[in-house]
Amino acid sequence: MSEAKDLRAIYPSLRGKRVLVTGGGSGIGAGIVEGFVRQGAEVTFFDIADEDSQALVTGLGAGPGLRYERVDLTDIAGAKATIARLVEEGGGFDILVNNAANDDRHGIDEVTEEYWDNRLAVNLKHLFFCAQAVIPGMRRKGGGAIVNLGSISWHLGMADLALYQTAKAAIEGLTRSLARELGPENIRVTCVVPGNVRTPRQLRWYTPEGEAEIVESQCLDGRLVPEDIAAMVLFLASDDARLVTGHNYFVDAGWR
Repeated sequence: MSEAKDLRAIYPSLRGKRVLVTGGGSGIGAGIVEGFVRQGAEVTFFDIADEDSQALVTGLGAGPGLRYERVDLTDIAGAKATIARLVEEGGGFDILVNNAANDDRHGIDEVTEEYWDNRLAVNLKHLFFCAQAVIPGMRRKGGGAIVNLGSISWHLGMADLALYQTAKAAIEGLTRSLARELGPENIRVTCVVPGNVRTPRQLRWYTPEGEAEIVESQCLDGRLVPEDIAAMVLFLASDDARLVTGHNYFVDAGWR
């Protein structure tokens, strides 16, 4: 472990917490999973990428405290049934991180009704229903934290992402609504808005010149990596953020 990683924050309030992360097998999600494991939390993550997910579990070597469940989040009934089984087996979740998404590029003229429905199912619908499924357990525990992942993309108005950006904009509205309704039950709901994060997937879209342009557009030099996003998620999930809810938190190096 590098010296920089040795200096990362530890939140005692996260030790032993039951955490569910959607889309945790790679990229930002894997960084979030690793972050909670490092805190001593009991982490379950959903994904459909078996190879990446199994490699993450093997690499972290976290024992029974880390669990991968293959779940297609476009199958809402299946996702809710899996959450119900996990709650029955181990108790309610303390923390939900709604991370799963897919930013495939698309032109406006290419969008069919079927593709529209699929993109909103992949990028928006499951956030609500996963939250709905974990809320009863949080109520029984006297509170909890839900952290949604937004995106800088719609704030910048980027091209070829109309449906993805529609979903990500809606997530910020969903965050505000859930925070208002669940606040009296001590369930906090926040949204993390990442900038451009250096992951293998994102490198498919950007040349070295393109990456240099991103850095030039940021207030701070350097490229964001998954652990930068995880750092904000961990804080928002911890008791250090006990009175933080209903708002969006940008981790974008000041990208404008």
